[in-house]
Amino acid sequence: MDEHRNIQRRRVLKRGTISLTSGGAIDCTVRNLSTAGACLEVASQLGIPDDFILMIKDDHDQHLCHVAWRSEKRIGVAFK
Repeated sequence: MDEHRNIQRRRVLKRGTISLTSGGAIDCTVRNLSTAGACLEVASQLGIPDDFILMIKDDHDQHLCHVAWRSEKRIGVAFK
């Protein structure tokens, strides 16, 4: 697979939460991470909007995200 990122991501395995503007939340797993974005693993794409706040529980970090790509169980996001 060709690498198209400007900033190299590092592999991680961290618990995350996708915070929805409607007040709901969806659990996810952060699979890789950089200062510019992340890859998230989810049980289902259903209800996940193109823009949301990602909360990384282990680091107590929050990132405003925009979805760059989607597959069946994974989402690539760019941090805004």
